[in-house]
Amino acid sequence: MSQLEAIESASIDELRALQLERMRWSLQHAYDNVPHYKNSFDAAGIAPGDLTNLSDLSQFPFTTKSDLRDNYPFNMFAVPQKDVVRVHASSGTTGKPTVVGYTADDIDTWATVMARSIRAAGGTAEDMVHVSYGYGLFTGGLGAHYGAEKLGCTVIPMSGGQTAKQVQLIKDFNPNIIMVTPSYMLNLADEMEKQGIDSHSLNLRLGIFGAEPWTNTMRTAIEQRMGIDALDIYGLSEVMGPGVGMECLSTKDGPTLWEDHFYPEIINPTTGEVLPDGEYGELVFTTLTKQAMPVIRYRTRDLTRLLPGTARPMRRMDKITGRSDDMMIIRGVNVFPSQIEELALTLPELSPHYQIDLTRAGNMDAIAVNIELNPDYSHIDAKQQGQVVKQLVNKIKTFIGISCRINISAPGSLPRSEGKAVRVKDLR
Repeated sequence: MSQLEAIESASIDELRALQLERMRWSLQHAYDNVPHYKNSFDAAGIAPGDLTNLSDLSQFPFTTKSDLRDNYPFNMFAVPQKDVVRVHASSGTTGKPTVVGYTADDIDTWATVMARSIRAAGGTAEDMVHVSYGYGLFTGGLGAHYGAEKLGCTVIPMSGGQTAKQVQLIKDFNPNIIMVTPSYMLNLADEMEKQGIDSHSLNLRLGIFGAEPWTNTMRTAIEQRMGIDALDIYGLSEVMGPGVGMECLSTKDGPTLWEDHFYPEIINPTTGEVLPDGEYGELVFTTLTKQAMPVIRYRTRDLTRLLPGTARPMRRMDKITGRSDDMMIIRGVNVFPSQIEELALTLPELSPHYQIDLTRAGNMDAIAVNIELNPDYSHIDAKQQGQVVKQLVNKIKTFIGISCRINISAPGSLPRSEGKAVRVKDLR
């Protein structure tokens, strides 16, 4: 797997021809084998045979998370149970769980795109990979694991939590690559300092970060603190899992989407209209090769834009600015946690550990940003902290357009991520 796969250097025409062939198959497969898709296509007056070019996809209905919940547990599957080799259920904390499943071929496809992703990040068969993505209800750990094994790496399966033990194993085994959420990487970095470990003395050279939105400012903070390259991986369970797209080490300019397996669109989140490449909107995916659970025009709720390919002919996605369901509307202004994070991290006195409280003051929504001091500045007094607060309040007012309250707390005082960070607490 050290060489590029042929499709990674194919021409745009070759890629589009392959996508059209596979899209026709996927639409037919979904229509023939999943009652939900037959019903939704029929209701929209559209059939798989109506797809004559890729742009015709816009005529087909969207799939949403509520569709998956309504068909719980297995009614979105397109193959008999005997052909399904693995199922995952989400935690279901917001209602019914969603369930995803895979055939043996699906698992092989997933391992292939994941191995491709690690290679694009600069990984090789000689590397040892520490996997801190969860191995349980979510798909991250096992997806990463299969890909690393397929590339030929030595895998340390750890999953999330047990932070002190994670750090002990990183020190003892000295892996070259870590796969983890950015918020949990900060937690691991704190623990390393607590244990007196100089992170720059470790063999770690590469972090593959995913599962939550993060900013380029956060990337720089992690890279400097850990002495590594921090790269962005993209995926979601409903479409496959991690490995739908991966940032390439040679360019570091946003994840390349593996378009031979996953067809992207950007839509206006309100109207559903397909937007041209380069415009911001909600990311939508259609699977082109998935057998057990094909998804047609799945609304990810992730907000980004599509950009031309650089390291590969396939298109890239920009950094995710947020999720449509993470968006806070504060007195008519659309606000994402990542916007506040980016401004906070321009102030050296502040750390990347923060949480946003949403409250109501009379008829108005109010926002409070709780953020820790950078340990290097824990000596500054109340007056100096007040100046930092004033600076951040002004930045948020100037660049985002809202008033807010800033609460600075001591290092280590806010809840730590054990996987995905909880950035917003709605207390209204």
